[in-house]
Amino acid sequence: MKPEFPGLPQLLLEKDQSVPASWDLDPGEGVLILVPEDDREAIDHTPWSDFLEKRLSAYPETANPVFLSTPDGGRAAVVFVPERLQAFKALTLSRKVIGPLIAERLEEVNVISLLDDDESSCAMAEAIVAAAHAALFQLPRITGKPPESNALRAIRFFGAFEEADFEYAEATAEGNNLARWLTHLPGNYLTPGIYREFAESLARQEGWDAQFHDCDKLEELGAGAFLSVVAASPVRDAGILHLKYRPPGVERRPLALVGKGICFDTGGSNLKVGGSMLGMHGDMQGSAVALGAFLAITRLKFDQPVDCWLALAENHIGSRAVKCNDVITALDGTTIELINTDAEGRMVLSDTLALVCREKPRAIIDYATLTGGVVAALGQRMAGAITNRREWVEPIIQAGERCGERVWPFPYEDDYDEDLKSKVADTLQCRTTGPGDHIYAARLLGRFVDKDIGWVHVDMASSGTHTGGLAHIPTDVQGFGVRFGVEWLQKVASE
Repeated sequence: MKPEFPGLPQLLLEKDQSVPASWDLDPGEGVLILVPEDDREAIDHTPWSDFLEKRLSAYPETANPVFLSTPDGGRAAVVFVPERLQAFKALTLSRKVIGPLIAERLEEVNVISLLDDDESSCAMAEAIVAAAHAALFQLPRITGKPPESNALRAIRFFGAFEEADFEYAEATAEGNNLARWLTHLPGNYLTPGIYREFAESLARQEGWDAQFHDCDKLEELGAGAFLSVVAASPVRDAGILHLKYRPPGVERRPLALVGKGICFDTGGSNLKVGGSMLGMHGDMQGSAVALGAFLAITRLKFDQPVDCWLALAENHIGSRAVKCNDVITALDGTTIELINTDAEGRMVLSDTLALVCREKPRAIIDYATLTGGVVAALGQRMAGAITNRREWVEPIIQAGERCGERVWPFPYEDDYDEDLKSKVADTLQCRTTGPGDHIYAARLLGRFVDKDIGWVHVDMASSGTHTGGLAHIPTDVQGFGVRFGVEWLQKVASE
């Protein structure tokens, strides 16, 4: 049974600037009340003032959100919204409140704002829509049982929500759902060949141009770094898929999204041991996020040309697998001494980035679940980033804060290259031991990016999964990076 990507759940969204004078609810309706955190007396001006005041007094002030039964036996939730509302906080509060309401099998949710800050009202509305779509979306299951039906059909917003951008919220939600759906698929249901077929089918549906550089073409190009990873693959279905989005009448150099798509990673000759191979079907999450961001910018009718490059491969063990100390030649002629065949992501990305740069994009953002080093540095609540543009360090932080997917930059200094010197090749693939692998990986990748092209490398190994969810996402698999990608492309395009 082959799972089919269901797209975005149908959800009616309506706005009404007036707050109802009466909060009588029909069966199947719930209410979600947004209250200023520093002005809880705002509830005094509501039809349920006495009821709310009495019920809320039973909870500590730190409780947020609070769930209540309404006077007529319905369901209500109260969210206390801080004055200086950051996107991550808005998304987190929305996940915590919308999930339990959906679990109540409500058909409609009425969101009522008592906030005196229109900007916070709109930010919460957008976050609630994003969280609702994330909660309603069902990850693929290989089973003969039909998927559970969703009861929620509509969210109605009462108050100062006129400027809320639901188009952005839904476009990025669909991109995130796609990224999570692909990442969750088992390895035998998402081989490089199956992945290519799906992406090319999506390209026909969305009007993207598609070109696939298969193993024969990559051999012709001399892409030895990429091919070293797939040397032991039993099926020659690996390759680099190039998708093009072109808005009508716009003739400019494209922006580029790049994603690591290792559909399964055994570690190769440096075989993963114990339980460390478990979950390695998700090592293609970088490519899924790149494709999800690409779908989102298409939905938003982005006014700039964008390319999406997916490095699709599997890292197998076998008699033809490359070994430690082998020297391979990358697409641009750089020779690389292999140190650890389990550092395969930087190999497929090296040749992919070199190929991308032949198209002379204005800027590149790549995604990869690349190193344990970034996990050790940041934990699992935000992604790491490295850029070849020093002036982009603070804008990267700000972009993450604006969209709610937090990203923290690391240094990109050339003296790190001294630790990657090889006695037989131009560079080592990685160090043999020692910390900071996320920085050394970026230094290797940076060799394949033209200096006149701005580049951001997002190491999402620290953000790909988070037990119990994070921000607006309720599942362990996060699909982190779609919102950041859209935010960053818009930022670069405006320059």
